[in-house]
Amino acid sequence: MDITERFLNYTKFDTQSAEDSDTVPSTPKQVIFAEYLKKELESEGFSDVEMDDKAYIYATLKANIKGKIPTIGFISHYDTSPDCSGANIQAHIVKNYDGSDILLSEGIISSPKKFPELLQHIGEDLIVTDGHTLLGADDKAGIAEIVQAMCWLRDHPEVKHGDIRIAFNPDEEIGMGAHHFNVEKFGCEWAYTMDGGDVGELEFENFNAASAKIYMKGMSVHPGYAKGKMVNANMLATEFAQMLPADERPETTEGYQGFFHLLGIESNVESAKLSYIIRDHDRSKFEDRKRLIQKCVMQMNEQYGEGTVRAEVKDQYYNMKEKIDPQMHVIDLVLHAMQDCGVAPKVKPIRGGTDGAQLSFKGLPCPNIFAGGVNFHGPYEFVSIQSMEKAMRVIVRICELTAGFND
Repeated sequence: MDITERFLNYTKFDTQSAEDSDTVPSTPKQVIFAEYLKKELESEGFSDVEMDDKAYIYATLKANIKGKIPTIGFISHYDTSPDCSGANIQAHIVKNYDGSDILLSEGIISSPKKFPELLQHIGEDLIVTDGHTLLGADDKAGIAEIVQAMCWLRDHPEVKHGDIRIAFNPDEEIGMGAHHFNVEKFGCEWAYTMDGGDVGELEFENFNAASAKIYMKGMSVHPGYAKGKMVNANMLATEFAQMLPADERPETTEGYQGFFHLLGIESNVESAKLSYIIRDHDRSKFEDRKRLIQKCVMQMNEQYGEGTVRAEVKDQYYNMKEKIDPQMHVIDLVLHAMQDCGVAPKVKPIRGGTDGAQLSFKGLPCPNIFAGGVNFHGPYEFVSIQSMEKAMRVIVRICELTAGFND
């Protein structure tokens, strides 16, 4: 089976996760795919194939060389985003893309005028959707690349490597992918998530992240007799929102700039709740942002009375750079592998999170490598077959280079 057939088989499964679920995985349809994947790994002859009670899958490609070689791992998630349907995906291949508009289905066009990223893949074979669902290259392309690389290494014993561990998990798209990942069972010195975007992307810096819930307590009085008595929680909510810097929002920031993002407001006269996420690459600035939230709460309570406003601020994850910097050989191996495979590295910070960030803080250094997909989480998502093949070759080369790590 080639990498294209493998990936297309994976897209036939709807594995959308759900944020409002309290189960693991968050949707039962993820388990259906996990069971399929487990059987596939067994049929390919890998060792130690296991699916635990939360549908995390682990397997091993055994070493074909003796000696003290680091055990490394490759990880991808199999859920797809709640942002767009992943049911009944109709994938098709655009052979030798010529840079023109792509007709996905009647009345739905993917155009390089709107998506200039397409022009970076002229001459390649693109897998696209019919414009009604996402494709699922995030992150089934990563899974296909990992499995294909392990099969290639299995079939080419002349390429020496140590034990290689692989793992596939649910619920990454809702921020829960690493929560039940068994790092001790995985047993690696370091690992890589194959969950990045276009060719060459390598990420080992991500946001520090927190959530903030701001609760407002108002007082409802008949509006005809409200003077000096009413406290309108709707107005408290808008006042609080205006206290945060207007130029530090997602729509006004880029690169290493952090932000406060107002996700939603629920309010009436008597009560209001604002839901924020707080993001910054710099740990010190991240802590300053959380302190600013509390400062705004204190100022409003001084004005309207103690207990009128309260905040619940919870850390979500931290910048993996803190854990990767002391072990930069993990990055150097990828850069070397990319160079050997003719891939130009694009090292950049993630303006978001990754399972690798949480895993790094659980003791498993885990940067993120490109999987080749573009325009994730929507119906214009696509992946180049050649990009997936390059990612597969990078995985193979990392394994080969690691075998000589202690030389």
